[in-house]
Amino acid sequence: MSKLPTTSRRCTNLLLEYIDEHVAVGEPLPTEVKMTELGQGSRTAIRSTLAHFIDRGLIASMKERQLLRKPRPDDWFDVAELHSGTERLQQVLMERIYQRDLPPGAEFSEAELARASGVSTIAVREFLIGFSRHGLIEKKPRGGWRLCAFDPSFAQELGEVREMFELKAIERVAALPPGDPAFARLAELLARHEALGAAPAASHADFPALDREFHTFLIGLLGNRFANSLNDAVSLVFHYHYQWDKRDELPRNQYAVQEHVAVLRALVARDVPAALAAMRTHLQSSRTTMLQALHNRERALQAD
Repeated sequence: MSKLPTTSRRCTNLLLEYIDEHVAVGEPLPTEVKMTELGQGSRTAIRSTLAHFIDRGLIASMKERQLLRKPRPDDWFDVAELHSGTERLQQVLMERIYQRDLPPGAEFSEAELARASGVSTIAVREFLIGFSRHGLIEKKPRGGWRLCAFDPSFAQELGEVREMFELKAIERVAALPPGDPAFARLAELLARHEALGAAPAASHADFPALDREFHTFLIGLLGNRFANSLNDAVSLVFHYHYQWDKRDELPRNQYAVQEHVAVLRALVARDVPAALAAMRTHLQSSRTTMLQALHNRERALQAD
């Protein structure tokens, strides 16, 4: 199973503590709603945790959640793993963008980002300098940083690079042996997408985190350091447009979930041509949505 995000690892540790104290072998785990409270995470984080529990043999499946054994010390994530400075910085930056604390053009300092993420200003500076190469943030001449707005040309270029990497990743699946762990991970992602697709519309607010997990897993199949580096910028940019156009966000998420499902079903069936076609459709609609958001933003600025 691929490495869980920091939020999911922290959520896993909290739920393991609860299970160890309150759930006997053979008893069911709490409801997902209760687990989001206990684990202090989103539904997406909870489902990542449940997938980890399946992988560790704590429960049988997403549907059969009776505890099969008590947690062992090696089921917990090491505390050091929960304190990756780079991951915390990425998380803080993305959350501020998602929550509209940093709209396009907003300025911020290394000190405030360091305080919010709990890492040193030196680590923040190194992270921002590296991330600025993608063109999404820029250093101000007299200190501080600015979140950049980008134009349709930038969006098109990034979309083209994203397409090259992700289509190559899908082709890589064809070369995997039948028993490769990647297929179990694909099946787990498919189950979670199908569950989200069948859930009420309001639940689709959880989609951005699952979307990032989906694309990060595919990119990870390449084992390419350049692709991994670009993925951070791609993930941020392709959700960045929500800052500019929140209209119809839930229907867009619902549609994107179904596009993911089409890709995952084809991959699970090892139908690479169908997976490539479904991924091209998804990437095109994603790019169209972002370009429309850019257009809407420009109209809003002109109206002001």
